[in-house]
Amino acid sequence: MSEAAVSVEMESASTEHMVANNKIRFSKEVKQVIDKVLKTDDPMDAPDFNTVDYINQLFPNEQSLAGIDETIHKMQCEVSLIDDNIRSVVRGQTNTGQDGQLALSEAQKVIGSLFSHIIDVKTRAERTEEMVKEITRDIKQLDCAKRNLTAAITTLNHLHMLVGGIESLNKLIERRSYGEILNPLQAITEVNQHFQQFSDIEEIKNLSQSVDKIQVTLAQQITEDFKEAFSAKPSGQNQHRLGLNQLADACKVMSVLDPKVKKELLKWFIAQQLEEYMHLFHENQDIAWLDKIDKRYAWLKRHLLDFEDKYGPVFPLDWEVSERITVEFCRQTREQLAQIMAKRTNEIDVRLLLFAINKTQAFEQLLAKRFTGVTLGATHSEQVRVLTEPSTADTPAGITVFHDQIGQCFKSHLDIYIRSIDRNLAELMEKFVEMSREPYKFAEAKTTVYPSSGDLFVFYKKCMVQCNQLSNEQPMYDLALVFKKYLREYASKVLEGSTPKLVPATTGSSLGKSVSLLTRDMQNLSTAAGQVFHNFLKEGDTQRFSRDDLVRICCVLTTGEYCLETVQQLEDKLKEKVTAVYVSKIDMSEEKDVFHRIISNCIQLLVQDLEAGCEASLQAMAKVQWQHINNVGDQSAFISSMCGNFKQTVPTIRDTLASSRKYFTQFCHRFVAAFVPKFINVLYRCKLTLSDGSNNVLGCEQLLLDTHSLKTALLELPSVGSSVNRKAPTSYTKVVVKDMTRAEMIIKVVMTPVQPPAHFTQQVLKLLPDITIAEYQKILDMKAVKRVDQLQLIDLFKHTASAAAVSGLIEPAANEEEAQGVESASGTLGTSEDVDPPTAAIESTANTSNATTSSSTPKRAFIFSVGSFTGSADKNADGSSQTGIRKLENLLKKRFP
Repeated sequence: MSEAAVSVEMESASTEHMVANNKIRFSKEVKQVIDKVLKTDDPMDAPDFNTVDYINQLFPNEQSLAGIDETIHKMQCEVSLIDDNIRSVVRGQTNTGQDGQLALSEAQKVIGSLFSHIIDVKTRAERTEEMVKEITRDIKQLDCAKRNLTAAITTLNHLHMLVGGIESLNKLIERRSYGEILNPLQAITEVNQHFQQFSDIEEIKNLSQSVDKIQVTLAQQITEDFKEAFSAKPSGQNQHRLGLNQLADACKVMSVLDPKVKKELLKWFIAQQLEEYMHLFHENQDIAWLDKIDKRYAWLKRHLLDFEDKYGPVFPLDWEVSERITVEFCRQTREQLAQIMAKRTNEIDVRLLLFAINKTQAFEQLLAKRFTGVTLGATHSEQVRVLTEPSTADTPAGITVFHDQIGQCFKSHLDIYIRSIDRNLAELMEKFVEMSREPYKFAEAKTTVYPSSGDLFVFYKKCMVQCNQLSNEQPMYDLALVFKKYLREYASKVLEGSTPKLVPATTGSSLGKSVSLLTRDMQNLSTAAGQVFHNFLKEGDTQRFSRDDLVRICCVLTTGEYCLETVQQLEDKLKEKVTAVYVSKIDMSEEKDVFHRIISNCIQLLVQDLEAGCEASLQAMAKVQWQHINNVGDQSAFISSMCGNFKQTVPTIRDTLASSRKYFTQFCHRFVAAFVPKFINVLYRCKLTLSDGSNNVLGCEQLLLDTHSLKTALLELPSVGSSVNRKAPTSYTKVVVKDMTRAEMIIKVVMTPVQPPAHFTQQVLKLLPDITIAEYQKILDMKAVKRVDQLQLIDLFKHTASAAAVSGLIEPAANEEEAQGVESASGTLGTSEDVDPPTAAIESTANTSNATTSSSTPKRAFIFSVGSFTGSADKNADGSSQTGIRKLENLLKKRFP
């Protein structure tokens, strides 16, 4: 760049610095307004104008500096033009101040003129107002005089009316002209209210007292006239006895007097009307007892008809005399009945009580339809509802008006009703028990639910509806307690009592049942003695239920299900009917638990029966000489026997439980859960090893084939023998596949050679990753591995399992438990090195007697229950365990002397 360009740039920079120091900064809004008014495309007008950038834009290179003089001249012209514009604007602003002063002075002159006009108008308005006041002053005085004169005339007229009315009323009272008294009495009463503000004037006060005296005289005279007119024995002075028309006029006059007078008159009149009733139904009269309670209500009906026929026109309609007589009748009847029942409680039975309550409720409903209940304090909406709503069994019409006006007296005696329900249910329960003992004809009944259960709940419903009509308070809660009591009795006496039970057919089975009490005491006996005891218990265990028994068990189950569902509905209905105070106290969870238990017991009986049918097959399986099988054919006979047992038993259970499919599925689940562990325990007892120590492959394959056939049969168990091939539930299929696959894996492990040990151990962990020490030992027993060799294999298993846990193949926590079990097992194994293999094999076989019990324990728990090998101390020279047998004999002698 040339020196000229550099000098221009430096000059521009210094200029920009000077301008920047004196720059005027506007707000954003002002800049926007300026941009709208002064629209320009000049870069110098941009807010972010940069002089250096602008100069570089004008002179981008050295060649452009040739026109610098022209550019400077052009800018000087623009500067001169801008200076001229600024100069003219400044000169224009010089005259602006003078013009503003002139405008301000003109405005002040105009304001002064306006103010003077306003003052003038105000002065004229004040003068006008004074003139109007002068004109209207006399008019106001005349208007005030007129008002005073009018008030004086009105007061004089009222005074004249009051004085004249008092005189005329006194004359009318003497003549008892009540029809002519009404209007003057109302007028005088109103005028007297007008003069209350002048009560400090003596004359006015005397007149007011005269009016009060007239009202008192009228009240006394009308009351005496009524008593004279309605008295049974007229007095000698009956010349003043009034007719019905005069009494009607007297009632109208009474309505104007003090309400207390009317109240006292009605009280006397109603008592006089019910005097006959009180004498007729006195508590010492036979007609007063509950068996003739309807005669009370008939008396009132007749009396009201006679009263309204004779005296109906006498009393105004708004007095509601008939309703008042009825209300008083209800009160006296309630008190009389309460006294009589309290004295003769022993004579009340439930029929008499219900008869009286039913008659009373019908009478109260009739009253609710006839009267509005206004004298009882019923609101207008309640009166309309009483007249429009129809009555129902649960909510009788008028329940808020006349309900319990008489029936309240029976509530303290409703315990008689509850005791009667208790007795009826006891008799009904005996009938149900007798019915349950008879053979149940399932085909004829076409239902698996006992008819007695439906009868029971129908009776419950009737009792609940009836009790709700009587009372929904304490009696309803007491009824709920009775319901709970007989639900438990029905469950125990009918359902549990009719459940079939196996009766031992032989002495051996009876003895086995008794000896089963000794199972807990036999846990510490030697394994050889335990084997003897195990075989002893197995005698006579083939007793099973007949087909009718199975049907009966299923019927008990479905009845329990029906009761369980209905009890929940019963509880909800009771809580809906009873008052809020007792809702939280009604709880039938215990009764529902009873029926839950019955259902569970029935399922367990069905499972046990199906298991018992497989017991002989399992024993046959254990007795097969698997090591001598020389060919693999179809499934074995014991598998066919099991399948036959399934086909014979399951269809009966399935068809009977057709309406309770979920419990049939539960039955299948529980059977598999109980049967498969038992099958696996028998599987451990099968010997598959030849005398030379090698596996009998054909025997293993045959056993594997039988296990697979059993697996297929169990998968088809829910639909076995059914014409409809229904798919088994997925949850059931998963359980069967999981458990039976484990059995197949056990056989495959047995088929694996022990040598080399490392490969065998890895194969065991691969096929049975969750195997326990006890199960591993049983597999070694199946392979007839010697005890000494078992020690080495178990030790190798421990290390291999530990390594697998480290590598994540097995849970570390489980491995720690197994390691503890192995250490304890190693301690016991060390004492049995001198035990010969046959004896150890017998002990191992004996240890399987408790396999069924231990199968329900989590698998990891087997680590701590390795079979005991301490038997050498109790052996004789021939290796027999005499001490264990001797303990068994002594224990049996104590139990059975």
